[in-house]
Amino acid sequence: MKITFFDALSHEEEFLKNHMPEGVESVFINESLHPSLQIPEITLDSDIISVFTPSLLNKETLEKFQNLKFIVLRSVGFSHVDLNYTKERGINVFNAPNYGDYTVAEYVFASLLALLRKIPQSNNALRMGNILLDKYIGVELFSKTMGVIGTGAIGSKVVKIAKGFSMNVIAYDINKNTDAEYVSLDELCSRADIISINTPLTPETLRMFDRNRINSLKKGVIIVNTARGEIIDTDALYDAIVEERVAYAALDVIECEDILWQKPTRARDFNSVKTNCLKNFLIANRLLKMDNVLITPHTAYDTKEATRRILEITLENINSCINFNAGAKNLVLV
Repeated sequence: MKITFFDALSHEEEFLKNHMPEGVESVFINESLHPSLQIPEITLDSDIISVFTPSLLNKETLEKFQNLKFIVLRSVGFSHVDLNYTKERGINVFNAPNYGDYTVAEYVFASLLALLRKIPQSNNALRMGNILLDKYIGVELFSKTMGVIGTGAIGSKVVKIAKGFSMNVIAYDINKNTDAEYVSLDELCSRADIISINTPLTPETLRMFDRNRINSLKKGVIIVNTARGEIIDTDALYDAIVEERVAYAALDVIECEDILWQKPTRARDFNSVKTNCLKNFLIANRLLKMDNVLITPHTAYDTKEATRRILEITLENINSCINFNAGAKNLVLV
């Protein structure tokens, strides 16, 4: 059996090579797998491919792997995979759940505090020899109303941490599994001072925050998105920030973020990029220059502990591929 790892970092390659099951041939490619990648010939006969979130596994990409039987994702989310095509081909998909529940929840508050207390700006000013106390006046979390959208593995941890900051917590989710006050999405949007988005990207949550929804938010709201960029309409968010209806935004994810990883070098490399993605990428670059916006490159998960758990779950999933059964743990069912 042969497996190719894309998006492979050096520490991942070292760990996986040292723990690979017997009889499995492994190939490591540090680039992301997407339609414009010139896929190395050595990988095309792979039985398994393993990728992280920057890769885009659409039909055009996957049909190049004629022996492909399994996809092992090194992520919880699978919105970057064409599940209709994998089902049609009989390709089984495994994900890596629960490796970073507290990791991402902690990051929600790390980004919030950095943004609201203007930590990067004050640090940079001090490095330049300036102490500007009146310029970097911050905002407290204490007694603010936190609206948590999605109270699953990550969102439920966000609720706990928010209560630790003595915040008032309201939540929106079909499953009511925390002690937060559950309200409708409309009520949450009208009441929350801070909104934390922790829901998966699904057809129902795609553009959940469209222009109408964003226009309905409490004036001066603060938005934190560590879920998926496509949950928020980038155009509408940009306008709301420019018009000062949204006071701050902390975004670990943006729409079409795979452009960041593709690194096109020739004009033809842009052919597979959707037109709206080029526009969203331009807007994201403008957001990046705003002092009241903090954008990070999908790193909320990225701790030593969480990345180790990802690799351990990946090995577990590889063993599930070798000894496959239809009820295997972490198998994404469609």
